[in-house]
Amino acid sequence: MSQKRESLKPIEGANRSLRRRLGLKGELLLATAPTVVVLGVLALVEALSRQRLLFASLAASAFLIYLDPQHGTNSVRTLVSAQIMAAILGWLTFTLFGAGYVAAGSAMIITIVLMIVLDIMHPPAVATSLSFALRAGNDNNLILFGLAVGITAVLVGLERFALWLIARLS
Repeated sequence: MSQKRESLKPIEGANRSLRRRLGLKGELLLATAPTVVVLGVLALVEALSRQRLLFASLAASAFLIYLDPQHGTNSVRTLVSAQIMAAILGWLTFTLFGAGYVAAGSAMIITIVLMIVLDIMHPPAVATSLSFALRAGNDNNLILFGLAVGITAVLVGLERFALWLIARLS
């Protein structure tokens, strides 16, 4: 198989040397956006749902975006596709098998295989599939999760902008 795995590589043309030169102040500045986004998502979830654990994997997504916003694993396409697919698969296996290990194991395996086949590797999505398979709740949680993923996708742009701004100011 000679197919390129774009989601496992840095984005073409990315200036990754800037990230290696950041000091503590730059790292804290870069970490601010993911922290604010995750807290915002948690506030949204608290207002609309009581199933907070369904959204825990988005905190891992936010940290990966902070760690390397110019990596294919953290591109908007990869993040949104993998997370939404995983939530749907988890919800479907919950619907078919009920909450339990069969649903969780099935959701996890199918999610991993499809992330590889579709070249949308975003590791936190595996946790999303497990969360929805173990306790999907209702359809509204799936819609709310989609909204939260959209908000998290905005983080990719914010982090890339922050890197650009830091480069311009230093």
